[in-house]
Formats: sequence, structure tokens, C-alpha cells
Amino acid sequence: MNTANTANTAKGARARARTEITAAIKEAARGQLAAEGAAKLSLRAVARELGMVSSALYRYFPSRDDLLTALIIDAYDSLGAAAEQAHHAAADATPLERWTAVCEAVRGWALAHPHEYALIYGSPVPGYSAPQTTVPAAARVGLLLIGIVRDAHEQGRLTGHALPAELSREAERMTADLAPDLPPEIVTALVAAWAQLYGLVGFELFGQFNRVVEDREPFFRHAVVRLAHGVGLEP
Repeated sequence: MNTANTANTAKGARARARTEITAAIKEAARGQLAAEGAAKLSLRAVARELGMVSSALYRYFPSRDDLLTALIIDAYDSLGAAAEQAHHAAADATPLERWTAVCEAVRGWALAHPHEYALIYGSPVPGYSAPQTTVPAAARVGLLLIGIVRDAHEQGRLTGHALPAELSREAERMTADLAPDLPPEIVTALVAAWAQLYGLVGFELFGQFNRVVEDREPFFRHAVVRLAHGVGLEP
């Protein structure tokens, strides 16, 4: 018997088992999010649902915050992947059309995953502070939008608007942090559009549009085109 091959086989089986159990824990936790909300997420309750003892679950997620962080990263990555897929499908379109495709993908993902959207863009979870490890996943949609605007800027297809003097220092700081190759007035408009995009989605998802906006898909499309115009993207 080849001892090395046996050891590798056993190691691979353990890795697969760990991956499967980790996935099961996350799935049970997502169910708890849907039923109880993120603030009531409990490792003990997840362990009971899976028929595990709490001490066994702690080997996978040492604390509730570790599990929350994993769920948050997964949600951001799933949202980012949906937006990137929509952007790829519109690769030959105009910057405005690509912008709209990404925004519509964000809305579509949120409507399909309301509890995960609430986890990342709803009320903060008491006692939890997201670590830096969540930032790369959280930035995926924003980087797509920046890239679309950057392409339009390089093509000379971007129009900007002057900023008030009181905002110039903050605009320069944001530009240095987010997109040093873009004009500060464009970066400022991008940050505002990013916030308004999630505000539109949140208003629809959390019921603020009830009895106000009924035909929501064309309303959303119109709104995100207006956001694009504010950033400087034109047809």
C-alpha cells in the first residue's frame, strides 16, 4: 500500500467533509436570518438544527461574529458575481447601457435574496463590527461602476459639473482613495450615485415604495439612468 497516497486520500476526504459541513452551517444560518433576523443569529440554534453539539460547530466558526462575517462576505460575493455577469453580457454596449445593466443586476439579486441584502445593507447588527476582510467583496459592485465611468472618461464621453468650494477638499480626498485617475467632481457624483442606488433598492425591498411606486421596474430603470446622467454618462 502506498502510504503517501493513502494519507493524501484521507486528507482530501477531510477537506471535502469540512467544506460540506461549513456549507451546511452557513445554509442553516441563512435560514435563521430569514426567520429571526441577523441580530438573533445563534450558534447554538444553528448547531441544534444540524444535530451538532455546540463545541463541534465552534471548530468551524469560533464565534457568532465569525459566522456573520462569513455570511456577509458570501452575500457581497454573490451580489458582485451577479453584477459582473450582467456587465460581461453587456460588454459591447455603451457605458450608459453597461451602467444600467449593473444596476438592474443589483436590484434583481436583492429581490431574489432579500434576507442576505438586509444583512449587508439593512440595519447594523448590534455588537457587530465588520472586519476589513469584508472590504474586497463589498467593493465589487462599486469597482464595476467606477470602471464604467473610467472607460467613458478615457473615451472623452463624460461630462462633469463644478463642485462648490466647501466640498473641494473632501472631493480630493475621496478621489485619492477611490479613483485618482478621475476628476474629483466625477468621483463625488459616483459616491452619491452609489448611495442612491442602494437607497432605491432598499426602499423597494423594505416596503417604503408601497402605495407610492407600483410599476417599479421602469421606475427603477429611469432612476438609475438619471443617476448615470448625474455622474456624467450620456446616451
